[in-house]
Formats: sequence, structure tokens, C-alpha cells
Amino acid sequence: MFAKAFRVKSNTAIKGSDRRKLRADVAAVFPTLGTDQVSELVPGKEELNIVKLYAHRGDAVTVYVSGGNPILFELEKNLYPTVYTLWSYPDLLPTFTTWPLVLEKLVGGADLMLPGLVVPPAGLPQVQKGDLCAVALVGNRAPVAVGVAAMSTAEMLASGLKGRGFCVLHSYQDHLWRSGDKSSPPSIAPLALNPPDLSEGKGCVKADTALQGAMRQLTLEEEVQQRCEEKSPSEATEDPGPGGLHVDPMDSKTLQEQMDELLQTCFLHALKCYVRKADLPLLTSTLLGSHMFSCCPEGRQLDIKKSSYKKLSKFLQHMQQEQIIQVQELSKGVESIVAVDWKHPRITSFVIPEPSPTSQTIQEGSREQPYHPPDIKPLYCVPASMTLLFQESGHKKGSVLEGSEVRTFVINYAKKNDLVDADNKNLVKLDPILCDCILEKDEQHTVTKLPWDSLLGSSHCVSLHKHRHGCLEKLQPAYQVTFPGQEPIVKKGRICPIDITLAQKASNKKVTVVRNLEAYGLDPRSVAATLQQRCQASTTVTSAPGLKDSVQVQIQGNQIHHLGRLLLEEYRLPRKHIQGLEKAPKPGKKK
Repeated sequence: MFAKAFRVKSNTAIKGSDRRKLRADVAAVFPTLGTDQVSELVPGKEELNIVKLYAHRGDAVTVYVSGGNPILFELEKNLYPTVYTLWSYPDLLPTFTTWPLVLEKLVGGADLMLPGLVVPPAGLPQVQKGDLCAVALVGNRAPVAVGVAAMSTAEMLASGLKGRGFCVLHSYQDHLWRSGDKSSPPSIAPLALNPPDLSEGKGCVKADTALQGAMRQLTLEEEVQQRCEEKSPSEATEDPGPGGLHVDPMDSKTLQEQMDELLQTCFLHALKCYVRKADLPLLTSTLLGSHMFSCCPEGRQLDIKKSSYKKLSKFLQHMQQEQIIQVQELSKGVESIVAVDWKHPRITSFVIPEPSPTSQTIQEGSREQPYHPPDIKPLYCVPASMTLLFQESGHKKGSVLEGSEVRTFVINYAKKNDLVDADNKNLVKLDPILCDCILEKDEQHTVTKLPWDSLLGSSHCVSLHKHRHGCLEKLQPAYQVTFPGQEPIVKKGRICPIDITLAQKASNKKVTVVRNLEAYGLDPRSVAATLQQRCQASTTVTSAPGLKDSVQVQIQGNQIHHLGRLLLEEYRLPRKHIQGLEKAPKPGKKK
């Protein structure tokens, strides 16, 4: 359901009455949760938002977000937990196990087929058709998907484990997961297996099931081994965890300690490879947004708020105490790095981390593809007033033409009808058809000839007459958008540019507002998440006022400089399709 990007309709804070109702619904749907656990999942005072969205297939979904992570989603009045919730409550749902290789298919939107199940010696969990279930991977009890059983356990066994087993609604690494903090599944050891009771024949059926399960597991292991052998040596050298993320069960570091380590790694990497003496003084915000974030390893996310430092200024003060850098406030409220000791042992001894080729190969299928800007081509649509001119070439009202096609046809038309002036080849005589199509009514009796540029309608040409002439100006505008790997899309009118504006809130604080990102194939939520990191400022995605089925991104403060760099340098969008960049703050000016 969330294999592709969704569209957010609204994002609002939950009301007290809705919070109480949600808590009651959770207690009713998940009776295994105790009162304290329900209160922990649906907190009484902490921030909790209701996000209403449309999945890529049009399904209306309500998502409940707590602490920045989606915890529950509601579809057709049915409540489902997300993987973030299941990692805290792994026993909330009956859990079935599959192989890590299957995860990539689930992320792509596939349902879980029964041949992909791993049957434990104790047998499969007992479920009925339509029951809510979780899916985990071999060796880790942390669920990676949520789905609905397509048949009962008895029917699964009777079918010989063939056919579709579960309709998958949500999985680790899908777009709903990406809307959270993108954390990886924790390492949760599988439950100890209870041997079947064989006394007095009571456990014969169970033993048979266990034996069948064990045989089935061996068969699947052989199949997976064969598939791994068929892969290239670089793909089969390691056994990755979920989605190619290698989880070290011996790693006892807390999340905060890991973030501190990542922060220092990105800092040292940036100083050693990207910052030069000529760059100094360097704004601390530029160090973070332009250098440190780009040094973050693939699959990791740098978030200063999750470190022990909490703020960039505090971290840089610590680095200054170690005499790696010197930081000064060159203008009021704006800090810059004015000196770097590149001979400091921590910089000279720092080893630049190399990406693992195996990890790159494994993650290639599931990693989000980099954005490529669309090819946008202006077109022209034939109006009713010009059908007489174009009918000879087989075009009629509504026909769409390229500018080169219009020019070629007009030139051929003039030559064919002997309209080129014999004395001056740069002039074209106007016949009745050209007069009706090109000239205004008050000109049709006074203008008998036009230069080629005026007739064709070159964008740089302005006629000496009070009216602007030219076929291109008289045709109706249209455009063609072609996204990489997709069929071209033709639309009438002119494409709306990405619109950047500054707004002032009642609290006198400025916010940067961006609209029309979707027209260029950009996911507003992804752009908001990127800007939140680059700017270290809060972002929201809301419905755009006055625009149907469109959303806007709001970023706290004047962030047009960061936004411009993102759109122009990273996304490589042409400047002509972006308006509002001139409102960026001047260097040194407080936002």
C-alpha cells in the first residue's frame, strides 16, 4: 500500500476527545496490551498528530504520528500497527517468518506467498482468514511487515504451503516507514522452541506438523542456498540483515552514543576532504548542510537532536576545546569557523570510511533512486481561429505541435503560395488566410507584409506595429513533461513554476513556503525531510490553500538559500522553473 509515495491531505494535532477514543480503540483491537502499555503507545500529554493521506492507488488512510514516527494507521475503519510500534511490542500480533531475500519483494508492494514461509518445528501460528499478522525474518523476531491472512493456518497446511498467504499492507523501508526517523529493526532473539508432546500419541499430529515444517524448512534452505550460489561472488559473500543492513547483536552502544560517533565521523570526514583554507571563514550552518550531511554513510541519518550535544553550536564548542577548530561570532547571532588545525592528530589519523561493495549490491534494489529532473518541452495547440492555416498539413483544432514544426509549416506555406516578396526576401506577403490568423482586425487593411521573424513569432522579436504578431504567439500554449523511464505527458497551458514565498506568522516569525513540487516529480515529504536536516529547522507538509489536490512545504525561518541549493545544484532543476529565489537572505544577515 505504501510502496510508492503518498499524498498528504492534512496534518493536525489530535484533540483530547479523539485521543481518548483512539486509546479505547487500541485497547479493544489489541486486548493483549495492558493499560500501561496502551497509555505508553497513545500518550496522554505528548504531541500526537493525525495525518490524513491518499495512498498511490487512491486509498484514504489516517495515520497517527507520535514522536515523529507513525505508530498506527487506519484503513476502512480498521486499525493497524506500524513496524515502529511492533518493534516495541513484538508479540502484539501472530508472527510468521520468512527469509531476508523476500523482504525486497515485500518492500516493492508484493504479497507474501506461502512458499516463502519458514515453518518452525513448533508449527505455524494459528490464525483465521482475515486475521492481522506480522512478518519477521529468520534470526530476528522484530517484525518487518504487517498484513492480513489470506487463509487460515489449517488451509495453509492443507494447500501444501502454496499460493498467497498474506496481503501485505505496510513494511519496513516503504514510504510510511520513511515518513518516520527511518530507524532499523532492533535485534530481538527468537523465542525458545517448545518440543512437541509425544506422550501416549497425544502429540502425533503436532510431531507430524513439526516434521513437515522441518522438512519444508530444509527444502527452502536448499532453494535459498541455490539462489545465493547463482549470484555473483560479490553478492553472496555476506548474509545481510533486513534490507542489507548488517546488525551486530554484540553492539551494546546506545542510540545516543551511536549518533555521537556518527556526528564526529562526519565532522572529521568533512574537514579532511571538503573544507579548504580558502573556504574560511566558513558558516557553521554551511559546514553542516553542505559538507557533513554529504559525508553521512549510506543507510545512516545524521540527526544532531538525537546526539548528546543536541545542538550544533554545543558540538562545535566541544571540538574547539579539543583545539581542532576555532569558532567566532563574526556577526550578531551568526557563528563561523575561522581556523582549522589540519595537523591535529584526530584529523591526520582519521581514515575515510569506504562503502561496502557487498552492501551496495544488496541495497541497490531497495534503495530509493536518486532524483532526475524531467525534460520539459514547450508545445503549441492549434485554436479554432487558425485551423484554416494548418488544415493543409492535416492538423485540426486541438492538434499539438512543436515550435520547429510550426516554423517549418509556415515557411513551406509561404513558399508554396508564392508569398515571399520578390524584391526583399526578408518580407512575406500576407494572403487572406494569414491576415485572418496573424493580424488584429484593425490591421487587416493596413498591413500587407511582415518580416519573417514577426510572421513566425520569435520570442525576441517585437513588431514595429502596436500589436505583437507571429504564429507562435497566436497559438495556445501547451507543454510536454517527460520523467526518466516514463512516457511523455502532454498538458495544455503553461507549467506552473516551483513557487517560493516568505510568510510571517502571528508570532512575527518567518516561514518559507514552497508549492508546486509535485509538478516536477518531487515528493514534498522527502523534500521536507531533507530541508529539516539541512536547515536544522522544523518543517510541515500541509494542503496548499486554493489549490485542489496540492500540498505545500513550510520551513521555519528564511531557508531560501538552502532551498535554492537543493533545487538548483542537487536536483538540477532549471532556474527558469523556480520563482522566489531572489528573496534569499543576504550573507551574514540573521534569518
